[in-house]
Amino acid sequence: MTTTFGTLEPALSVRRVLALERVLAGEPEVVAGAGQLDRPVRWVHVAEAPDVGVMLTGGEMVLTTGVLLAGDEEKQAEYIRSLHRAEAAAVVLGLGRAFPAAPEVMRRAAERCGLPMVVLHRPFPFAELTEEVQARLVRRKFAAVSLSESVRTALTGLITAGAPLQRLLDEVARHGACPVVVTNLAHRVLATAGERPAVDDVLRDWERIARQAWGHRPGPSGTGGGSEGDGWISAELGGRGEHWGRIVLCGYRGGTATGRLLADRAAEALVLHRMLGGTAAHSWEEQSAHSLLTDLAGGVVPARQLLPRARAAGLPVNRRTFVPLVVRGGEPAPVERVLRMLGLPGLVAEPADGATVVLLSLARDQDAPALVANLAARMRSEAGRTVVAAADPRTSWDEVPAGLREARHVADAVADSSAGLDPPCVVRLKDVHLRGLVRLLRDDPQVQSFAERELDGLLCPGGDDLLSVLRTYLATGRNKSRTAQLHHVSRPALYRRLEAIQSRLGVDLDDFEQAASVHIALLAHDAQQR
Repeated sequence: MTTTFGTLEPALSVRRVLALERVLAGEPEVVAGAGQLDRPVRWVHVAEAPDVGVMLTGGEMVLTTGVLLAGDEEKQAEYIRSLHRAEAAAVVLGLGRAFPAAPEVMRRAAERCGLPMVVLHRPFPFAELTEEVQARLVRRKFAAVSLSESVRTALTGLITAGAPLQRLLDEVARHGACPVVVTNLAHRVLATAGERPAVDDVLRDWERIARQAWGHRPGPSGTGGGSEGDGWISAELGGRGEHWGRIVLCGYRGGTATGRLLADRAAEALVLHRMLGGTAAHSWEEQSAHSLLTDLAGGVVPARQLLPRARAAGLPVNRRTFVPLVVRGGEPAPVERVLRMLGLPGLVAEPADGATVVLLSLARDQDAPALVANLAARMRSEAGRTVVAAADPRTSWDEVPAGLREARHVADAVADSSAGLDPPCVVRLKDVHLRGLVRLLRDDPQVQSFAERELDGLLCPGGDDLLSVLRTYLATGRNKSRTAQLHHVSRPALYRRLEAIQSRLGVDLDDFEQAASVHIALLAHDAQQR
């Protein structure tokens, strides 16, 4: 069950106070500072003292009849100046015996200071206004505490239940009714949540938004530049004096105070989630790359729609050559380290099967094959026996999904080869030959039936050792010396095993066609088993 966070009643401003029924009964008229009516009202204070400013702490709406100011223009001007110095929200003057009309000196002083000044044309009991405003302020403060606890409880419950990061962000986005973005300190997008079209709109312009909002060059209000007034509310991620990211509510419409609260509670939850994940958990950067590469390779979402995510993740995409790779035998950390060493921009992710998927983004004038060969050689020197399966370079982003699938296909075909053989550093589609074709057809029922029929004599219990010898013998081109060496047996012992294999299968392995038939069946069997 999902908890609804709800929303706080909008913050009280001078404009909202003037719109209250009880205030409207006094026929309020704004005579100065009309452009400042959205100032927040923190409290309502009734004061007649000329030096009232020394009793204020800021944000008060001051109510007065001006009875102690009548007849002294200097006192009237100083009264307004003291309110301005105390950062009062507004001054409300009840017209009557002291002032039958708005005093011009006070009005001019308020206009110069930018202090909203309101006069009430009808007698009005100030006690009613203070009672209503202060009751609203207290209710709002209580609602804020309640909202804070409900947000914290909901998100902590998800963490306790072992929910992934995306589930937490989905919850925040659902209740915030706006896109949510998590970034690192370089403002690269690590995760998003919300309605996909709205998220894509944000990511499409993310570079400009991040530069204006957090690059110390704020954009004008209304430009989508990230100001809180436009609903762009953020909270830092980190602790113990160290910050490592930011969560951003993009275009939140529920009020700034509510948005700040939601962002703060979400930030607390994300920090807790990361702490509980420990060092064994994949980094958010890797999860982000994994998600993007999976979506690209899957083809369910058109590549063009994923372009904003790639750009926001920091991958160069304009006029580039893209090279999809799959690295087997190494770890993601060495791959990322080698990429940094060579100065090659790209995304790196490790799927569940242990292979590392890489999408390089190269300048058009760079030699892609040479750079891939250099990367593969460095990987082999860093991580031992690694193989880089490379797809042909793509100059169009729309062709990247097919390239990722091609690289995966090549990597799987290489993995099916005999463990005793030493493949080259870089393997491409043209290098996998028949093995690649068999992998493409491995799920065909007729191919499965063919493999079982050809290998029936070795698929029974006790045939595993002979099947392994057969695999090596055929993979080495029927080289008996090499096969004996790889299996650590004498030549006579190997001959006896080959005779047993031929007897069980009813074939002559010296006959090319029969050996080829068995070889194809073995390739299909291995592909099906993998």
